[in-house]
Amino acid sequence: MCLPLHAAALDAARVTSGTRLLDAGCGAGLPALLASLRGARVAALDASPALLAIARERLPAAELREGDLEALPFDDAGFDAVVAVNSVFYAADMAQAMRELARVARPGGRVVVTAWGPPERCEFLRAVMPRLAPLVPPPPPRPGRLSDPGALAATLAQAGPEVVEEGEVACPFVFASAEASWRGNAAAGVNQAAITHSGDAAVRAVYAETDRAHTRPDGSVRYDNVFIWAAGRRP
Repeated sequence: MCLPLHAAALDAARVTSGTRLLDAGCGAGLPALLASLRGARVAALDASPALLAIARERLPAAELREGDLEALPFDDAGFDAVVAVNSVFYAADMAQAMRELARVARPGGRVVVTAWGPPERCEFLRAVMPRLAPLVPPPPPRPGRLSDPGALAATLAQAGPEVVEEGEVACPFVFASAEASWRGNAAAGVNQAAITHSGDAAVRAVYAETDRAHTRPDGSVRYDNVFIWAAGRRP
């Protein structure tokens, strides 16, 4: 679903053959895998052992570590580029996570972060998140929405990098059926948290309701969304 976003982030990070790349908050490793296909030398980090196990199957030769964005277990200035695809907004201390991304990039290296676009342009956010919110523990307080104009870039700039590019990319979420939607979405971190907090049945009921409203005549389910990205260069 997020292939267009992954490609945009890697392009903005100038990832090509020989690039030393860190995929920070790699999940199951798809951006890291795409970078390796470009010839990059990849390292990756995630807080979930289960997701890292999948990433290791995809990238057996890569350097993969378990850890948190707020305390990256990598040396200063060790990477030509750092990407954090839809991961910084999960950090308990987002500003610290941004500083860590900048710390491990070499001088002149690129740091690229991504986030959801404005809710009014993201059908998934508008349809699912208000119904899911009562089923999850309260999130940590945020100073504002990253999707507000200039907010993502400003947060990155406060961590040190000079913002050199910004952009957005359409990422429709398309599932062959409602059952496929549930299988795909149930694996996401926020939904796993909701299942742990409120039970499988309650979360599945949310998706049954929202998927019905987004089901097309052929039985597939589609949510149109926009993601944003900002690219900084470390001084």
